[in-house]
Amino acid sequence: MLNPLAQELNNILKNTAVEALLSDMGVRMYFPKGIIAQSNDAKKAATKANGTIGMTVINGTTAILPSIQKSAPAFKPGELVAYAPTGGTPDLRKTWQEKMLQKNPLLKDKKISLPVVVPGLTAGISYVADLFLDGTKPLLTSDPAWDNYALVAETRRGAEFHQFQMFKDGKFNIPALEKAVKEEAQKYGSVRLLLNFPQNPSGYSPTHEEVMEICRIVRETAETGAKLLIFSDDAYFGLDYEDNIEKQSLFAYLADIHENVLAVKADGPTKEDFAWGFRCGFLTFGCRGLTDEQYDALLKKLMGVIRSSVSCSSTPTQSMLMHAFSDPAHEEQKAFFRKLLETRYRAVRSFVDTHKSDVIEPLPFNSGYFMSFHVNKVNAEDLRKKLLNEKGIGTISIDSRTLRVAFSSIDEDKIESVYSDIYETAEEMGRA
Repeated sequence: MLNPLAQELNNILKNTAVEALLSDMGVRMYFPKGIIAQSNDAKKAATKANGTIGMTVINGTTAILPSIQKSAPAFKPGELVAYAPTGGTPDLRKTWQEKMLQKNPLLKDKKISLPVVVPGLTAGISYVADLFLDGTKPLLTSDPAWDNYALVAETRRGAEFHQFQMFKDGKFNIPALEKAVKEEAQKYGSVRLLLNFPQNPSGYSPTHEEVMEICRIVRETAETGAKLLIFSDDAYFGLDYEDNIEKQSLFAYLADIHENVLAVKADGPTKEDFAWGFRCGFLTFGCRGLTDEQYDALLKKLMGVIRSSVSCSSTPTQSMLMHAFSDPAHEEQKAFFRKLLETRYRAVRSFVDTHKSDVIEPLPFNSGYFMSFHVNKVNAEDLRKKLLNEKGIGTISIDSRTLRVAFSSIDEDKIESVYSDIYETAEEMGRA
């Protein structure tokens, strides 16, 4: 039997794309009116004493050990050791939304949710899967794909994992995507599509023309009555190195494309602000026609997932990000690191464009942290092991035919030597 709070949220979401797309867990989920909700009430009205949160407070200030405080002297105790709200600190959520609008001007006149803080993009992907994937609701994504997608969809949620071939003839495979989306819609009445740009493992981002084609496919499918969840994993957003790449997120185009389309954007400072271990990400929703009340209901379901797993994201991380965002030098420092990555990309691009092999062939790449080889004749895992054991070069075999190389972690002066070894080793194995 459904909890009355879950039923209340479901009633608010009735006759929306969200209702049609929810998983079994998503239908059951709610945000309890328990400790957290009551504590939020007390923050506003408990003027004499607030006895709701299990923290030590001295003279109205969160207590902190001097041994901890001295490691971050510029931070107030509450910025380091106090609990953060389940959905994240309000200032950080608003600041990230402002930055999102600056980077995606198309969003400025569109009604979207306030971003919710999650403990890393992987957690964000997992939480969206909790709400929208189950044994009868499969996930569609590209091939190749980041291996964690299958782990989340198949292993955690028991959902089928479907893929379309991402590239054909050196280009993004629009016909394969269209075929897969329309087949999913016809078979299930709904589609749950995850697209990751710049893509891991290939390092590819679409052109503006390709984005327009993706939008066409989504719109045409929605017009048939099918409900679509389009999940944009924007972990590497902004790391593009060629002029013809679409600069805005796919989410900016899809956030209000049709009433039957729920767009979700996962992003964060992990890659954008070079803060990998902070484990901080954001989830933002967009759907044409959703009211403030309906967005609130959807976010309450999301916060129920957060509350029932990690309770809240790390306070020090959120505080450090707010301090960093207010630093006038922050964007200039980011630009320096981005230029460093682009320089490495150019070195890799120059090498693979001038070296040919019938054993390994680079997949299209133009952005992000990675590039990948399609491996012929030999097994990618065997090639990975040989490179590691004989050359001391670490790579990743995504599957039997895909070898990923993270040029982000290879100094520019080593790129020619590393890639020479990769090509030579592959050729040697291909001749064996």
